[in-house]
This record gives sequence, C-alpha cells and structure tokens, in this order.
Amino acid sequence: MLLADGRLPAGGYAHSGGLEPAVRARRVRDMGDLEAFLIGRVETAGLVAAAFAAASCARATGGDLSDLADLEAELDARIPSPELRKVSRDLGRQLRRAMQSIHPHADFEQLGSAPHQPLVMGIAAAALGLGPAAAALAILHENNSGAAAAAAKLMPVDPFRVHAILARMTGRLDELAAYAATFAHRPAPDLPSPGSPLADIAAEHHRRSDVRLFAS
Repeated sequence: MLLADGRLPAGGYAHSGGLEPAVRARRVRDMGDLEAFLIGRVETAGLVAAAFAAASCARATGGDLSDLADLEAELDARIPSPELRKVSRDLGRQLRRAMQSIHPHADFEQLGSAPHQPLVMGIAAAALGLGPAAAALAILHENNSGAAAAAAKLMPVDPFRVHAILARMTGRLDELAAYAATFAHRPAPDLPSPGSPLADIAAEHHRRSDVRLFAS
C-alpha cells in the first residue's frame, strides 16, 4: 500500500502517464475514452513495468543483483522514446531517494545514479519483505492511479466515475501482476515487451510543448 500510494514523495504526481498529450490530441475526450486509455496503458507499458519490477524483486530477494545492468539495458530497449526513458529514470531516482529515507536498505546502493522506476520498485518491495507478484501489483496500481488522478485536472470529469473505472480494473491488474510474476526468474531478454508506439510519439511531442500541466 505504501509503494502504490500516490502520496509517496517519489514524483509521480508530476506525471500524467501520457494522458495529457492524449487529451490535447483529442484521442481521450470522455469517460469511455479514459477507460480505454487506462486499459491500454496497463496492458502495454504497465505489463512491461510489472515484469521488470517482479524480476528485480526476485533477484533482490535471492541476494543476487549481478544482472541488474542487463535488466536496465533490456528495459531501455523496451522504451523507444528518449523522453519516456528519462521519465522512468527520473521517477526511479526519486523513488530510491524516498525509500532510502523511509526504509533504508543496502540494495539501493547497487542501483546506478538514475535507475529505472520498475527496478527500484522491485528492490523496494523486496526490502519491505514483499514478493515479485506484490511488486508487480504495486507498480501497476501506482502507474494506473497516477494517470487517472491526472484526468481531474485535464478533463471535465466526475472523480467518482474515475474511481469507478479504477475499481473495475482491479481484477485485471491482479491478473497482470500474477502473469508478470511468472517472468520473475527468467533471463532479462525473455521479459515481456508489448509496445505502444503512439504513446512514444506523443511523449516526444509533449516534451516540446510550450504549455503543459504535467512533465509527461
């Protein structure tokens, strides 16, 4: 619950998960569009993040982070947008800083200067005594609720209806977390790699926008 809480001072509040550029391009205009956007996001970028969080959690739990650089490289390869790679590393750096203050652990020192968010999430989960499935579920919930929360600032929406969407999605998030956990002990190149090219393109356009509410 701590890791998935949007109030954790790890920088997630400054990001819309790609919703802002989607709203600006009028690809998300109403509640139906918002639900479809959130579902598509968890099935692609969400699943990738969940699998890598589960993998880093399993390695930290097993006391062997020797292939952490391989996980970093493989996750880089699954994020074609330079801007989204930067976002992931910015969030990872902030999450590590927050968790190192809240619950210090030696494994955080093995991360580089700007680690990807899912890898930090997995190591944080392990430090808290959680397993790969819990690490996967935490990052799915954190990413999904963050994007949904941004909707209140970007669209004329009823927040109760937004949370109803999140409630409807909980079962699917459980399924995705369980699926992601099946890759926890697999080699880094074998982790899932579903793509969302439109989100990658939108992120690059958003970076060049002169007026924006969110960093991504």
